[in-house]
Amino acid sequence: MGTMPFHTGDLRTGTLEDWGKALRKNLISCTTITDLALTNARDTAGEGARVFIERFDQSALAAAEALDADASAPERHQPLAGLPISIKDLFDVEGQVTQSGSVVLSDAPRATKDAEAVHRLRKAGAVIIGRTNMTEFAYSGLGLNPHYGTPSNPFDRERQRIPGGSSSGAAISVTDGMALAAIGSDTGGSLRIPAAFCGLVGFKPTQSRMPMDGVLPLSQTLDTIGPIARSVACCALLDSVLAGDPETALEIIELGSVRFGVLGGYVNEDLAPDVAAAFDAGLSRISSAGGVLVDMPASMLDDIPEINRLGGFAAAESYASLRYLLDASRTEFDPRVAQRIEKGAAISTEDYNAMKAARAALIDELRVHDGGVDVWLCPTVPMTAPRLRDLSDDEEYARTNLLVLRNPSVANFLDRPAISLPCHVDDGLPVGLMMIGQTGQDRRLLAVAAACERLVASAE
Repeated sequence: MGTMPFHTGDLRTGTLEDWGKALRKNLISCTTITDLALTNARDTAGEGARVFIERFDQSALAAAEALDADASAPERHQPLAGLPISIKDLFDVEGQVTQSGSVVLSDAPRATKDAEAVHRLRKAGAVIIGRTNMTEFAYSGLGLNPHYGTPSNPFDRERQRIPGGSSSGAAISVTDGMALAAIGSDTGGSLRIPAAFCGLVGFKPTQSRMPMDGVLPLSQTLDTIGPIARSVACCALLDSVLAGDPETALEIIELGSVRFGVLGGYVNEDLAPDVAAAFDAGLSRISSAGGVLVDMPASMLDDIPEINRLGGFAAAESYASLRYLLDASRTEFDPRVAQRIEKGAAISTEDYNAMKAARAALIDELRVHDGGVDVWLCPTVPMTAPRLRDLSDDEEYARTNLLVLRNPSVANFLDRPAISLPCHVDDGLPVGLMMIGQTGQDRRLLAVAAACERLVASAE
């Protein structure tokens, strides 16, 4: 159990497995863990006011107390029993309004039932601690929100670096001990970008594996949901719960049996020196441990920017679903988000159908001609977290946002599972190494990532 974090009551350390073992051994109670998370969230000197759009203090403590009171309750013996988990503000919770980080939905009807993902978490014993802040309607990779504030990255907090987005509050809820793990969404990197910027693990599943009912969409073509946590094992556990799969241990991987395709081309352009150095060191460690590294053709992904040149599926589909709100309440939107949504107005039905056909053709082509590799590798994002003040200029914001989304959006476009692993030096800003698996081979990707996790961590 390593450092036994429950002895210090520090929810900023330890994995779901660590805390779950402590609960099962009666070394700590569900109520105590939940109270620790809520205490961190309520700390006026901390980020809680910007992390949560709504906390569930009373219901979370009631759920924890019920688990402590009845050791025979079915939920008490489930994989997430008594563990505080945060959910992004686009999941329906019965009796509440789903706002998706906006203010224009404040008068929307209350949800009549939990989103299926929330239902599965509760059934697995999780204590839902609150709804986390996000970029409005999940439409940015930077995590800024003018309505509810922007949570500050714990690395170099004095200079107020951004958390990444759109699942911004999700990541900071974990780094700051307000939850042991977080559930967010990912349309173009919204789990993996904040994970990379905040030194966490973020996992985007294959889209069809996840229940999307009760999740407010940005792009029906690209959206999926998944976890941000401290370890691959944490993400694998949450993945099995969300997907409704039987809880199974990850396969033990011998790296000598894995072919890693190192992506070339535009995903390696404009890399910050510390990102390039950390990524190269991570590759070296994988190779030294027996992993077979294969250079992938630089041109294999070149069709993606061309297919998306008009704004992509997110612009077209968000405009179709949110146009009515823009028409009624344009001035209440984050103007940067509104501008991105409005790009969808220029995408015709013919353009949209052409994008769909081109995407399907590229997916089929790469399924056959991807070099026979198991996992692709590239930097998650080409930079470390920028400072909030450096994004005050709209042009710089737009440039940075597109650059941050560039690499992780590859996996969404091709509907492949992907995971970001920390690979930075101990005293540097976080850097993410991204692994992209084969469509539907999510558990295989998680197993490979688990085998590489310690190798690439603190690469030098």
